[in-house]
Amino acid sequence: MQIYTEMITTGALLHGDQDRFLDFSPQEQPVVLQLGGSSPTDLAACVKLAAQRGYSEVNLNLGCPSPRVQKGAFGACLMAEKTQVMDCVKAMQDASDLPISIKCRLGIDDLDSDEFLLDFLSGLYDIQCRHWLIHARIALLNGLSPKENRTVPPLNYPRVHLVKRTFPSARVIINGGLSGTAQARAALQIEPGLELDGAMLGRAAYQNPQCLLDVDAVFFAQAQTINTSFTIADQYSEYLKTLEPIRQKSAIRHTLGLFNGYKGAKLWRRQLSEGLNENRLPLDLWYTSLNDLRQYSFN
Repeated sequence: MQIYTEMITTGALLHGDQDRFLDFSPQEQPVVLQLGGSSPTDLAACVKLAAQRGYSEVNLNLGCPSPRVQKGAFGACLMAEKTQVMDCVKAMQDASDLPISIKCRLGIDDLDSDEFLLDFLSGLYDIQCRHWLIHARIALLNGLSPKENRTVPPLNYPRVHLVKRTFPSARVIINGGLSGTAQARAALQIEPGLELDGAMLGRAAYQNPQCLLDVDAVFFAQAQTINTSFTIADQYSEYLKTLEPIRQKSAIRHTLGLFNGYKGAKLWRRQLSEGLNENRLPLDLWYTSLNDLRQYSFN
């Protein structure tokens, strides 16, 4: 398993607060730094920073369709610039020994065909970039919002499967429309003796962390040791203790969906949201909210 950061632009990283963007806990390893940019020089500089900070891999985002990203000439619009992408990836590869991967769409706008995607990936394959995370939709860069681009263009898993058939030695990870481990596992299947190399869950895991409870059992044939969200919360408590208060606040804010479906889930979300906005001590707020939820759920 790997954890990917949010997409961080090269400009933000090179000219902003690097500690804020690059710090992570050793417990999160292996962590992949996901970059957005189109300048080979800037991307190479960011890869060097990633290597210095102990990241396990760097990923170039070629899938984000937002207007702001398009204005910066990176993200999904780069899929129309195969040579530019290859120059960027080469520079990233030359900057350090870290593995370099890409995350892309099936295509963009009218560049929507098996042939286009295979040709685009062939250039990366030729320069030894053979780890691809593919969101199984095209991106429509004009007329759809980023949110709509996550749901409106139809899913096309067979095209991702075709990529693996064409480049069997490449590491092909599928993304898009996957709501849990069982669905993700099923999406890997191509034909007897051939399957994709993995699945990426993004918003599903963020909005409903419970969908990962059985990941060890489903993907790795290991015993399921975490059975409830309360078990996750108890372990998360130990992680929170290792953080500075300002980072505790951020870490707690990302747990609002932890108890979705539980009796008292609304109470959990409200207490944490209101408490964080009132600048209550993060750990006190966490333990109080967790204890209140236990009492509410088991009464």
